[in-house]
Amino acid sequence: MVRQFLASPVWGPAAGVVPEGSALRHFRVKDDSVPATIIVGAQWGDEGKGKATDLLADTTDLVVRYQGGNNAGHTVIVGDQVFKLHLIPSGILYPHVTPVIGDGVVVDPEVMLEELDGLEARGLDAFARVKISGNAHVIMPYHRELDLLTERRLGKAKLGTTKRGIGPAYADKAARIGLRFQDLFDEKIFRQKLEAALEHKNEQLAKIYNRLPMNADEIAEEYLGYAERLRGTLTDTTDLIHTSLEAGRHIILEGAQGTLLDLDHGTYPFVTSSNPVAGGALTGAGLGPRHVDRVIGITKAYVTRVGAGPFPTELFDEVGERMTDVGGEYGTTTGRRRRVGWFDAVLARYANRVNGFTDIFLTKLDVLSEFETLKVATAYRHDGEEFHNFPPHQSIFHHAEPVWTDVPGWGTDISEVTRYDDLPREARDYVDLLEEQAETPITWVSVGPKRSQTLIRRDVPLVPPAAGS
Repeated sequence: MVRQFLASPVWGPAAGVVPEGSALRHFRVKDDSVPATIIVGAQWGDEGKGKATDLLADTTDLVVRYQGGNNAGHTVIVGDQVFKLHLIPSGILYPHVTPVIGDGVVVDPEVMLEELDGLEARGLDAFARVKISGNAHVIMPYHRELDLLTERRLGKAKLGTTKRGIGPAYADKAARIGLRFQDLFDEKIFRQKLEAALEHKNEQLAKIYNRLPMNADEIAEEYLGYAERLRGTLTDTTDLIHTSLEAGRHIILEGAQGTLLDLDHGTYPFVTSSNPVAGGALTGAGLGPRHVDRVIGITKAYVTRVGAGPFPTELFDEVGERMTDVGGEYGTTTGRRRRVGWFDAVLARYANRVNGFTDIFLTKLDVLSEFETLKVATAYRHDGEEFHNFPPHQSIFHHAEPVWTDVPGWGTDISEVTRYDDLPREARDYVDLLEEQAETPITWVSVGPKRSQTLIRRDVPLVPPAAGS
């Protein structure tokens, strides 16, 4: 933030004179910074945030991942090349973009190196460009082991985690026994913290799960080896982000999961272990609300989710099977089949409330070309009562029945359409209905996985004009 303190105050009866003895001083502030944009999943994740971030990053200088770990994946298709990203922000595919891993992310160093090596092998200068916060926490071998063992122990009550150690790593962060990325670069501190953590973890492994203890020396040797290769990525990312804003550069803050998987605002306990919502972007990147003026919600033209938990509009019939196959609804990270259902406007309105969307980026409209009639859940019904907003109690949500609005389909391939106005009338009517129900302008409509298969419905610039221009 560039602040220009001017000599003349802007308030007070006599040119803004501050009462004698007062500690307050008032200055006119000139703000020349360019606000940041947050990109948030509006459903249970897998909405197409990778494509949206990649497309919008063309006018961006930094793309900052602010939460989550390698439990999520973004698929980006450029020409005939397919990139599957797990930890590294989608902006890596643009040479002018600096990809940043913020404070709120949990990093598995082995996975990070695999991803960096893979991108380097495809001609990208990944090691020199990716910046990782020293405050980001590190996923350790015992986190992965405990994640797996806990899910097994829960049996039918399991949450459906990716078993990549994300939850246990965040739990240690909250318990203040986690290891941070910066610890990898001080062997003494790393070994001290590792031994303290293992004292507790080995007790859990032995007494609860009947497993052999883990060896601190073996883990230290492995992780300090990772540190040697990752040394050039260690960065004060908060300073980098603020310095960039002050220089007038634009920043996108990219989340990993969706709103309904948020630890505080999602369908608990079937959630992730961090905060994908817009508020989580601020804490995970180290920004204040005044640094952001756009929040873009990413939503599919239908709904999907992975793992256990309630899903009011879920399809169990041949329509659901067809939607899964046509949409390629299998997880980027796990390969698991996603559950599918019709568009849920109640969830869309809830996501808008929680995040404060300024725009929606609608994805996978082309998938619905297969169906003669489409359905949209505009409310829920439970025990004779209708709910137009998210129910106040989990039991209602678990047993709610959708109130459907039927919409005619368009029955023709739209993947080659290049102008929004050239879409079939029925397709545009469907988008109009979703916009009305979600109570947020739909600015972009995706009709295929490639960058070029994105239609602009409203001509709104991503980067707002600089102050005073």
